[in-house]
Amino acid sequence: MIGILNDSDSEDELPPGWEEMTTANGNVYYVNHYTKGTQWTHPRTGRTKTVEGELPSGWERRVAEDGQVLFVDHINHTTTYTDPRLAFATEYRELSHPMRQRFDGSSTALSVLHGRDLRGKIAIVTGANTGIGFETARSLALHGCTVIIACRDLKKGTEAVEKIKQERENVLCETLHLDLSSLHSVREAAEKFKQKYRTLHILILNAGVFAIPYQLTKDGYETTFQIFIFTNSRRFSPIKFISSCI
Repeated sequence: MIGILNDSDSEDELPPGWEEMTTANGNVYYVNHYTKGTQWTHPRTGRTKTVEGELPSGWERRVAEDGQVLFVDHINHTTTYTDPRLAFATEYRELSHPMRQRFDGSSTALSVLHGRDLRGKIAIVTGANTGIGFETARSLALHGCTVIIACRDLKKGTEAVEKIKQERENVLCETLHLDLSSLHSVREAAEKFKQKYRTLHILILNAGVFAIPYQLTKDGYETTFQIFIFTNSRRFSPIKFISSCI
């Protein structure tokens, strides 16, 4: 039956057939594609939202010939009707303080960091030459952070750095050789970092392995166990070896 709100793990999630849109002045409204109706209040929470501030870096707002408002992402070369600032919409409860919208599975790393000034911050992201690690490193770098891509394949790491620099030449991004299956490599990488930097603000342990055949590392531990457990623990992780300079 149309109009029934299905159960959801998140009260912020829109029911099927609904879409969140914004007006030119930043007011958020909700479109019911089943009934072709619109309303100002969230269909689950009954609250209203607004968006404020500038669009994220690389975005442009345009008005089509039919009057529709479009948002152009020049970085990823995409166009959408959805305002990218919706991830930062301010939500209001009746007789209460404003509340920030929670991020969900559709949020990007760039949208999560939108508005953050990370200049002067230093971050290490392991396994950042591809996948989630790359998007994390990319977003940190594009927001001014000095990012060190720590991975076992320096060639792939260098390619990732160059890819980020193609978007913005002045980003501060470099590579660091780090093989988490070798505790010697972990110690060596930590020492190299300490020789160049005095402080580490962000350490993101993204690297890992999955569904590989049983094998032991040079240190005598099962590979998956060492990478996931030992190198992410206080005893063996880069945190211990870098802690003296934080």
